[in-house]
Amino acid sequence: MRMDNRTWPQTAVGGTGNTNAIVQQGDKVQVLIAHADPIVSAGVAALLGAHGDMHITTVAAADAVGHGGADVVILDHRNGLEHMRRCASAPHHDTPARVLIVTQLEREWEVRTAMMAGVHGYLLQNADPEQLLTAVRSLSRGMRYLSAELSRCVADSFTRIGLTSRETDVLQLLAQGQCNKSIARELGIGVGTVKTHVKGLFDKLGATARTHAVVLAARRGLVSDSFLTNNPH
Repeated sequence: MRMDNRTWPQTAVGGTGNTNAIVQQGDKVQVLIAHADPIVSAGVAALLGAHGDMHITTVAAADAVGHGGADVVILDHRNGLEHMRRCASAPHHDTPARVLIVTQLEREWEVRTAMMAGVHGYLLQNADPEQLLTAVRSLSRGMRYLSAELSRCVADSFTRIGLTSRETDVLQLLAQGQCNKSIARELGIGVGTVKTHVKGLFDKLGATARTHAVVLAARRGLVSDSFLTNNPH
């Protein structure tokens, strides 16, 4: 699956982006907390609940999709991705809540996976309370939010390496162990074109072989690091 790796973080720092507000000025922000970690859940609830413009409800992650009325839903990474999948297949009679992931996961691949799934905000658990408030309020106003350090991390990786969108597609399929013919079928391009993109990946990553390219990419967070688990060299 392809995604635009370059625009989301650049339009999200500090809560910029789409300004189609879902909460009108003066209304309370309805926040649904469905984080898997009870300590994080309690902490977020306490921080947000101390502000008069927030109304907090806490539920189990599995109940978040069917819980109507929320403006912003706060989830952990795994449940955030699952929530987006469920929302995509569920009929919507109201405007769906905007999703903020609060997590310890900060690798480029993990952030971009969430972006690809369609989440509206991504915040690290060690963020200060003001960032949390800014993120929730930004999402409630129809904006997106990605903390500045994460935005730089994701954007800089592509600026530094200079991968094209098609090279990124090929890299993800290489990481799945697909051969050139399979990649060509998947992307609807010729085998010769795949070889050209693979060579481009080798040059930009400084790799000498396909496995080497994926290992280097995984270490930079450009693909899932599960590859490194099976190929520790």
